[in-house]
Amino acid sequence: MTATAARTSPRKRASNGAARRTDADEIGLDALVGHAGYAVRRFQIWIFQDFIKTLGNVDIRPTQYSVLTVIGANPGLSQMAVAKRLGIERARLVHLLDSLEQRKLVKRIKSKEDRRSHALHLTAQGATALAKFKRLAAEHERNVETKIGKENREQLLRILAGFT
Repeated sequence: MTATAARTSPRKRASNGAARRTDADEIGLDALVGHAGYAVRRFQIWIFQDFIKTLGNVDIRPTQYSVLTVIGANPGLSQMAVAKRLGIERARLVHLLDSLEQRKLVKRIKSKEDRRSHALHLTAQGATALAKFKRLAAEHERNVETKIGKENREQLLRILAGFT
């Protein structure tokens, strides 16, 4: 019996005697353990899950929140400017804005400078909703701080500041 099979409980061994790993925590990650990208992605998954759980009652996803926040801070921005600033594909942003517009959170106004462009604004309902979303997002940030610690959260933000 191999060392791996010896460490695996009998019920997790396949009928042929080979180790059969069914618990995700028992699966080895090999070189992924040392990859920053892998660790950041796993943390991102946790972050998104907590964000969605914390803001679940208001039905706002992380990207929608980002778009609303940027529009709220910069009324009149073009769709292209928002897409570029947040790193969102233009086609995806159009779909996202359609859904926010249907919910009466955002309005597109034809640009006076460029007829092909639209200026983005929050509606009054959107501004009220964004204030609520921000309060819930602050709760989410407290959850992050609880998970990794205040100092680690602050250090993480400093490290990642160059990527915003």
